[in-house]
Amino acid sequence: MNAYLHRSENRGHVKAGWLDTYHSFSFGSWYNPKYMGVSALRVINDDTVAAHNGFGTHPHDNMEILTCVLDGTISHKDSMGNEGQINAGEWQLMSAGTGVTHSEMNKHDKAVHLLQIWIQPNVQDTEPTYQQIQLNPKDHPNQWHLIAGDETAPMLIRQNAEVKTAVIEKHQHLEITARKKVNYVHVISGEVMIADHLVKAGDALVFDETATITALHDSQMIWFDLP
Repeated sequence: MNAYLHRSENRGHVKAGWLDTYHSFSFGSWYNPKYMGVSALRVINDDTVAAHNGFGTHPHDNMEILTCVLDGTISHKDSMGNEGQINAGEWQLMSAGTGVTHSEMNKHDKAVHLLQIWIQPNVQDTEPTYQQIQLNPKDHPNQWHLIAGDETAPMLIRQNAEVKTAVIEKHQHLEITARKKVNYVHVISGEVMIADHLVKAGDALVFDETATITALHDSQMIWFDLP
């Protein structure tokens, strides 16, 4: 297996007042030329947003932006007219296309833990769209759950890619069958073995073949099947 292990401690860590964040790839004020993304995957930010704070209105264009809320609730408002909440166990996909502005605010009394994921689209300057689903892998462990992909997926992403998530209970196994060119598995929590690689919370493994995941502890992860 051709594989590369991206260790958690090699992520960028930025703590600025209300935001405590870990960047898997170069983002904002943190830049490392070794970590500029993998295939179409450009950003994984592991964000903790303090109570009664958040990201004020700001613009995006030509980017597929996934938000996965792990704990708490974030409030979303955008220039397409969408306004509401994203709760723990829910996913949002905003296809920015020709341009959109939005805000994400924590209006509650406890911190929100979420992942912000950016994937570069394979088409440019399309009409912006908004999608949101509830899919908590803890309710159905030890199996992959498709989040985003082609027209048959719960959410349509403008890229030849699939995003899946799973919770694997201790000592259980899951298979990864490579369908495209690049597998990127990001471990949210726990600890797993992927082939002969130990992958811990915050780590990610990049590889190009089929592999078996074995959970050493109860674990949660995201699998990006990339072109």
